Amino acid sequence: MAGTGFTSNLLRPTTGEESHRVTFVELFFDLVFVFAVTQLSHSILAEPTLAGFGEVLILAGAVWWAWVDTTWITNWLNPERGAVRGMLIVLMLCGLLMSSAIPEAFADKGWLFAIAFVAMQLTRTTFALFSFIEQGRRENALNVARILGWYVFSGALWIWGGFAPHDARVWIWLVALAVEFSGPISRFWLPVIGRSPVETWQVSGEHMAERVGLFFIIALGESIIVTGSVFAAQPVSGEGIAALLAAFTGTVLLWLLYFAHGERSGSTFISRASTTGTVARTTYTYIPILMVLGIVLSAVGDDLVLAHPLGHHGATDAGSAAVICGGAAVYLFGTALFKKSIGGPWLVTHLAGVLALVALFLAHDALNPLALTWSVNGVLLVVVAIDEWRFRRMADAEDESVELG
Repeated sequence: MAGTGFTSNLLRPTTGEESHRVTFVELFFDLVFVFAVTQLSHSILAEPTLAGFGEVLILAGAVWWAWVDTTWITNWLNPERGAVRGMLIVLMLCGLLMSSAIPEAFADKGWLFAIAFVAMQLTRTTFALFSFIEQGRRENALNVARILGWYVFSGALWIWGGFAPHDARVWIWLVALAVEFSGPISRFWLPVIGRSPVETWQVSGEHMAERVGLFFIIALGESIIVTGSVFAAQPVSGEGIAALLAAFTGTVLLWLLYFAHGERSGSTFISRASTTGTVARTTYTYIPILMVLGIVLSAVGDDLVLAHPLGHHGATDAGSAAVICGGAAVYLFGTALFKKSIGGPWLVTHLAGVLALVALFLAHDALNPLALTWSVNGVLLVVVAIDEWRFRRMADAEDESVELG
């Protein structure tokens, strides 16, 4: 009988506070990803080359996919149930192993990264499959079965790459990551059983928006950790304090770009959408990876500036400039895409900000890292100020419309 046995009452309620509340065990699960984001940042610093950055991109994609897939599952399952909590704790252990392998994922620990990542994907999805089967949710079970089929295929690629030589590993894992990212776009099409109906992707929009916002807090928190750790390890100096203030100001501006108005608007938009799953796929699954990457790069840039605020001979090398300007530009472009995806227009100020950051990169020879970072902050501050003015103007117009009505 549906609703008895192993998965009895493991699905989230569809109404009431429990349908969208973020639970403490979900926040506990997120702690592993604080470590993962730190490992990604340190990996860029350890090998600041184009090839090294490409490798970190692959690892960052896998880390994000492991986290966001778990968010989808805990949107459907109830983390307050003991079995679901147990599943999340198992995933935490796998995530800890995966994160610990990040610095050597393209060296001697590729096999550990791959096996831990694949274990997360298969454990979580199999658990959800049995949960839906037991509850008699046939269409939802078929949806998860399709996802499981894709993860079996991509998992084989990850593990193959984990044991392959370095040069081959890069390409095998790139294909594996492409498979992961292609699944939702294709609605996990499989021969015979076809694609998943979008109706089976319905989620609690409020829960999804809050979970992604919390991941941004994790990534921004890692920036604070980097800033404090590097500053604490150095003698106190005027340029060091200026670099600390620049790094802290940059982190605050990144926070404002999303949390001042975007987070609330996104939560309202998805909560009112008729097909929440489609919005969650674009707005809260694909687009945020750009913003997370921007935060990670910005944290690396903060580390570089704190270590050498005046650069060499008063100039910033191209690699450091690319990280300092590129992190902010990627994040700014990500927020433009996010705000467009929730029904807003293309924000000219955000796109102009990206172009201004490109111009700053081209002028890096004329600026030391400290001056370049403050210049980047200046661009972000202008965008934040115009964003605030635009929001207040829209709010005033709505209030006036209500009064006239």
